[in-house]
Amino acid sequence: MRRKSNRNRAQNIGFFFLSGIATVTILPIVLIIGFIIVKGISAISWEFLTTFPTNGMRSGGIMPAIWGTILLTFVMTILCVPLGIAAAIYLAEYATENRFTRIIRLALITLAGIPSVVYGLFGLGMFVIFFQMGTSILAASFTLAIMTLPVVISTAEESLRTVPQAFRTVSISVGATSWQTIRRIVLPEAVPGILTGVILGLERAAGETAPILFTGAVFSLPSLPSSLLSPTMALPYHLYVISTQVPEMPLEIQYGTALVLLMFVLVLNMIATIIRARARAKRQW
Repeated sequence: MRRKSNRNRAQNIGFFFLSGIATVTILPIVLIIGFIIVKGISAISWEFLTTFPTNGMRSGGIMPAIWGTILLTFVMTILCVPLGIAAAIYLAEYATENRFTRIIRLALITLAGIPSVVYGLFGLGMFVIFFQMGTSILAASFTLAIMTLPVVISTAEESLRTVPQAFRTVSISVGATSWQTIRRIVLPEAVPGILTGVILGLERAAGETAPILFTGAVFSLPSLPSSLLSPTMALPYHLYVISTQVPEMPLEIQYGTALVLLMFVLVLNMIATIIRARARAKRQW
């Protein structure tokens, strides 16, 4: 009886400390989000979301920045996700365990931790200058794609490895080829984890300022971009500019812009959560 009481006491103490740690971690995030909502909600209106900035960005809307962020995220996704998943399939399903693959995984971990400003400088030298793309949506998207690839590859590979080996064995034993097994069995079962990595990468890319500062974002535009080789406005850079470079900038516009960027990331999360939940419901294990 005494041992059971001691175990219960230890369990309660552990639960208390874990709850406290979770509260300390989550509470600042909730407070920051609440603060941005309270400060920025007054700026949100249809005009704010659908018109161009006026009066030196001190009034008007942020529609070009919203459109630019959507464009950058969309083009970056097209460039990054298929390549990242293909690389993950190779590492998880085809590559043998040797020094070469270990070096690749170490390089992915290292690249995932490099500051974004380094990617921005790389994009400036590689895409803007060497490939002569200029300051453009395409140059910025390539830079964001390279920055996001390590996260997508690593998480997708881990998701593929979590699929039970028995699924592969049974599929091959009934006559399916290795690729048919991957395409029809392994990939559908790994979708929830792959989506998690993709969304983590997209969220980071959508909120980055340094890479697009060097490669594709501009202070202001008189019209929307006409092609992928045109520069664009973007929410992270626009928020940086109006917060640091524009004198007498109304605070509500600054917080309103931050709130729109926050909502953009939240929408990405919600879409991914819905798709991931449906994929998990169809799992066979």
